[in-house]
Amino acid sequence: MGETRKPTLIASVQRALRLMEAVASHPSGAPAKQLAREARLPLATAYHLLRTLAHEGYATRLSDGVWVLGERVEALHGRSRAQQVLARIRPALAGLRDELGAAAYFSMHMDDEIRLIDIADGPRAPRVDVWVGFEDAAHATAVGKCVLSQFDEDRRREYLARHPLVDLTPHTITDPERLFRSLESPSGLQYDREEYALGTACAAVPVTDATGSVVGALAVSCRPAKLPRIERAAHRMRAAAETIQRTLTLTA
Repeated sequence: MGETRKPTLIASVQRALRLMEAVASHPSGAPAKQLAREARLPLATAYHLLRTLAHEGYATRLSDGVWVLGERVEALHGRSRAQQVLARIRPALAGLRDELGAAAYFSMHMDDEIRLIDIADGPRAPRVDVWVGFEDAAHATAVGKCVLSQFDEDRRREYLARHPLVDLTPHTITDPERLFRSLESPSGLQYDREEYALGTACAAVPVTDATGSVVGALAVSCRPAKLPRIERAAHRMRAAAETIQRTLTLTA
């Protein structure tokens, strides 16, 4: 029976991480000597690591000599939260993809833009070729129209004032009034019938909550001939949307 090989670890990285944990444990900061003691490091090593961390923006020495975490830690934390959200919603997207045999998309209204957040696709469920950013093509995509359908008329017109209705295919709706009429869907589903890309259709359902703090959409793409089958599975899309909604509410 072969021996289990131990992983190769970089001691200097371990020391730096222990030191950052020590810095983080003191909201008001701590001097280098105290940090070295808590991280079980020689004082000279702690000084070298702190200077390196400060140079990279991960630690800051205040005027009274204490050390605190640097600005880049906050930026890293923000990106980490976004990745945690993706890690939580990805299973719902992947499950919907596998169940319907179609690529699944999640989009949100963020910073006054409709942004594509994540896609779950695969060899048997290819994604649509994103040749125009969804921020500039909300009127031609199911996810974009689904988010717009959650706005009141003034908010829709304000959005369209900043985003011209560009003609992407012969099927793209470029008349605002016709677009507004298409948003009034009794079923709650919104569609892209080859409006963004020829040969591709999409259906989307809202992802929202009672407070309006979460405004987004979940969609799947398919060949146009497959769209009726996707419509019949709308209940599965809504179930996945509810799962994502709960996840976003809990992680907000």
